[in-house]
Amino acid sequence: MKRLSNIIGFDDAPFERGHKDRVKVVGAVFADIRFDGVIIGDIEKDGSDSADKLAQMVAESKFAGHARLIMLQGIAFGGFNVVDVFHLNEQLNLPIMVVSRVKPDMKAIKTALTTRIPDGGNKWQIIEKLGPMEPVGNIFIQRVGLSLEQASDVIDRFSIHSNIPEPVRIAHLIAGAVSNGQSRGNP
Repeated sequence: MKRLSNIIGFDDAPFERGHKDRVKVVGAVFADIRFDGVIIGDIEKDGSDSADKLAQMVAESKFAGHARLIMLQGIAFGGFNVVDVFHLNEQLNLPIMVVSRVKPDMKAIKTALTTRIPDGGNKWQIIEKLGPMEPVGNIFIQRVGLSLEQASDVIDRFSIHSNIPEPVRIAHLIAGAVSNGQSRGNP
Protein backbone atom coordinates (compact mmCIF):
# COMPACT_ATOMS: atom_id res chain seq x y z
CA MET A 1 0.00 0.00 0.00
CA LYS A 2 1.38 3.39 -1.02
CA ARG A 3 1.73 5.65 2.04
CA LEU A 4 0.30 9.11 1.42
CA SER A 5 2.35 11.57 3.46
CA ASN A 6 2.52 14.91 1.64
CA ILE A 7 -0.96 16.41 1.80
CA ILE A 8 -2.55 19.72 0.92
CA GLY A 9 -5.77 20.31 2.84
CA PHE A 10 -8.23 22.97 1.63
CA ASP A 11 -11.04 24.93 3.24
CA ASP A 12 -12.85 28.13 2.30
CA ALA A 13 -12.99 31.33 4.30
CA PRO A 14 -16.26 32.22 6.01
CA PHE A 15 -18.34 35.05 4.55
CA GLU A 16 -21.42 37.07 5.47
CA ARG A 17 -24.86 36.03 4.22
CA GLY A 18 -25.19 38.71 1.53
CA HIS A 19 -21.61 38.33 0.26
CA LYS A 20 -21.40 38.57 -3.55
CA ASP A 21 -17.64 38.75 -4.20
CA ARG A 22 -15.11 35.97 -4.62
CA VAL A 23 -14.36 33.74 -1.63
CA LYS A 24 -10.86 33.00 -0.33
CA VAL A 25 -9.68 29.38 -0.28
CA VAL A 26 -6.74 28.27 1.86
CA GLY A 27 -4.51 25.26 1.38
CA ALA A 28 -2.46 24.00 4.34
CA VAL A 29 0.53 22.00 3.16
CA PHE A 30 1.87 19.13 5.26
CA ALA A 31 4.99 17.00 4.87
CA ASP A 32 3.90 14.06 6.95
CA ILE A 33 2.67 15.65 10.21
CA ARG A 34 4.83 18.78 9.85
CA PHE A 35 2.97 21.91 8.76
CA ASP A 36 5.03 23.06 5.79
CA GLY A 37 3.29 25.99 4.13
CA VAL A 38 0.18 27.80 2.93
CA ILE A 39 -1.34 28.56 -0.45
CA ILE A 40 -4.21 31.01 -0.88
CA GLY A 41 -6.50 31.68 -3.82
CA ASP A 42 -10.12 32.56 -4.46
CA ILE A 43 -13.19 31.14 -6.17
CA GLU A 44 -16.59 32.40 -7.30
CA LYS A 45 -19.30 32.33 -4.65
CA ASP A 46 -21.78 29.61 -5.75
CA GLY A 47 -19.78 29.30 -8.99
CA SER A 48 -18.28 26.37 -10.88
CA ASP A 49 -14.58 27.18 -10.88
CA SER A 50 -13.40 25.47 -7.69
CA ALA A 51 -11.74 22.41 -9.26
CA ASP A 52 -9.88 24.50 -11.82
CA LYS A 53 -8.79 27.07 -9.22
CA LEU A 54 -7.61 24.44 -6.73
CA ALA A 55 -5.69 22.64 -9.48
CA GLN A 56 -4.08 25.93 -10.53
CA MET A 57 -3.18 26.81 -6.93
CA VAL A 58 -1.47 23.45 -6.44
CA ALA A 59 0.21 23.30 -9.87
CA GLU A 60 1.65 26.83 -9.57
CA SER A 61 2.89 26.35 -6.01
CA LYS A 62 6.37 25.32 -4.93
CA PHE A 63 4.69 22.31 -3.27
CA ALA A 64 3.34 20.76 -6.48
CA GLY A 65 6.13 18.23 -6.93
CA HIS A 66 5.75 16.83 -3.44
CA ALA A 67 1.95 16.64 -3.04
CA ARG A 68 0.56 13.10 -2.84
CA LEU A 69 -3.03 13.76 -1.73
CA ILE A 70 -5.54 16.61 -1.83
CA MET A 71 -7.90 16.77 1.15
CA LEU A 72 -11.04 18.93 1.12
CA GLN A 73 -13.14 20.12 4.05
CA GLY A 74 -16.44 19.28 2.36
CA ILE A 75 -17.36 19.01 -1.32
CA ALA A 76 -18.53 22.61 -1.75
CA PHE A 77 -16.62 25.84 -1.16
CA GLY A 78 -17.86 29.40 -1.36
CA GLY A 79 -21.46 28.40 -0.71
CA PHE A 80 -22.35 25.94 -3.45
CA ASN A 81 -19.23 26.00 -5.63
CA VAL A 82 -19.12 22.19 -5.77
CA VAL A 83 -15.62 20.84 -6.36
CA ASP A 84 -15.65 18.48 -9.33
CA VAL A 85 -13.35 16.01 -7.58
CA PHE A 86 -13.12 13.83 -10.68
CA HIS A 87 -11.86 16.75 -12.75
CA LEU A 88 -9.47 17.80 -9.95
CA ASN A 89 -8.13 14.24 -9.72
CA GLU A 90 -7.62 14.16 -13.48
CA GLN A 91 -5.93 17.58 -13.61
CA LEU A 92 -3.47 16.91 -10.78
CA ASN A 93 -3.16 13.13 -11.10
CA LEU A 94 -3.52 12.97 -7.33
CA PRO A 95 -6.05 11.21 -5.11
CA ILE A 96 -8.75 13.39 -3.56
CA MET A 97 -10.37 12.92 -0.15
CA VAL A 98 -13.40 14.87 1.07
CA VAL A 99 -13.84 14.94 4.85
CA SER A 100 -16.74 16.00 7.05
CA ARG A 101 -17.22 16.04 10.81
CA VAL A 102 -20.89 15.07 10.38
CA LYS A 103 -22.81 13.16 7.75
CA PRO A 104 -24.42 15.81 5.52
CA ASP A 105 -28.17 15.92 4.87
CA MET A 106 -28.00 14.90 1.20
CA LYS A 107 -31.72 15.45 0.64
CA ALA A 108 -31.43 19.08 1.81
CA ILE A 109 -28.31 19.61 -0.32
CA LYS A 110 -30.03 18.22 -3.40
CA THR A 111 -33.08 20.44 -2.83
CA ALA A 112 -30.93 23.56 -2.36
CA LEU A 113 -28.82 22.82 -5.42
CA THR A 114 -31.65 21.97 -7.76
CA THR A 115 -34.01 24.77 -6.70
CA ARG A 116 -31.79 27.75 -5.80
CA ILE A 117 -28.38 27.44 -7.44
CA PRO A 118 -27.52 28.10 -11.10
CA ASP A 119 -26.29 24.89 -12.73
CA GLY A 120 -27.33 23.08 -9.54
CA GLY A 121 -28.42 19.96 -11.40
CA ASN A 122 -24.92 19.42 -12.77
CA LYS A 123 -23.41 20.12 -9.36
CA TRP A 124 -25.72 17.54 -7.80
CA GLN A 125 -24.61 14.98 -10.42
CA ILE A 126 -21.00 15.36 -9.23
CA ILE A 127 -22.04 14.71 -5.63
CA GLU A 128 -24.24 11.80 -6.65
CA LYS A 129 -21.46 10.25 -8.77
CA LEU A 130 -19.07 10.47 -5.82
CA GLY A 131 -21.44 8.34 -3.79
CA PRO A 132 -22.39 8.30 -0.13
CA MET A 133 -20.01 9.38 2.59
CA GLU A 134 -18.23 6.53 4.35
CA PRO A 135 -17.57 6.50 8.08
CA VAL A 136 -13.87 6.34 8.94
CA GLY A 137 -12.98 6.72 12.58
CA ASN A 138 -15.17 9.51 13.95
CA ILE A 139 -15.65 11.37 10.64
CA PHE A 140 -17.11 10.79 7.19
CA ILE A 141 -15.22 10.74 3.90
CA GLN A 142 -15.63 10.48 0.15
CA ARG A 143 -12.68 9.56 -2.02
CA VAL A 144 -11.33 9.39 -5.56
CA GLY A 145 -8.12 7.57 -6.46
CA LEU A 146 -7.36 5.94 -3.12
CA SER A 147 -8.55 2.87 -1.29
CA LEU A 148 -10.56 2.87 1.91
CA GLU A 149 -7.51 1.33 3.61
CA GLN A 150 -5.28 4.22 2.44
CA ALA A 151 -7.91 6.76 3.50
CA SER A 152 -8.20 5.16 6.93
CA ASP A 153 -4.40 5.23 7.34
CA VAL A 154 -4.32 8.95 6.47
CA ILE A 155 -7.13 9.73 8.91
CA ASP A 156 -5.38 7.77 11.68
CA ARG A 157 -1.99 9.43 11.14
CA PHE A 158 -3.20 12.99 10.62
CA SER A 159 -5.99 13.24 13.23
CA ILE A 160 -3.75 14.49 16.02
CA HIS A 161 -5.56 17.28 17.86
CA SER A 162 -9.15 16.45 16.86
CA ASN A 163 -11.14 13.98 14.78
CA ILE A 164 -10.45 16.17 11.73
CA PRO A 165 -7.08 15.56 10.01
CA GLU A 166 -4.54 18.34 10.54
CA PRO A 167 -4.32 19.52 6.90
CA VAL A 168 -7.99 20.55 6.78
CA ARG A 169 -8.11 21.58 10.46
CA ILE A 170 -5.24 24.02 9.93
CA ALA A 171 -6.65 25.21 6.57
CA HIS A 172 -9.92 25.95 8.41
CA LEU A 173 -8.14 27.96 11.12
CA ILE A 174 -6.13 29.99 8.61
CA ALA A 175 -9.18 30.59 6.38
CA GLY A 176 -11.07 31.97 9.38
CA ALA A 177 -8.20 34.31 10.21
CA VAL A 178 -7.91 35.49 6.59
CA SER A 179 -11.58 36.42 6.64
CA ASN A 180 -12.10 37.63 10.23
CA GLY A 181 -8.66 38.59 11.49
CA GLN A 182 -8.62 35.60 13.82
CA SER A 183 -9.50 31.94 13.73
CA ARG A 184 -12.59 30.56 15.41
CA GLY A 185 -14.76 27.46 15.66
CA ASN A 186 -14.37 23.82 14.68
CA PRO A 187 -13.95 22.62 11.10
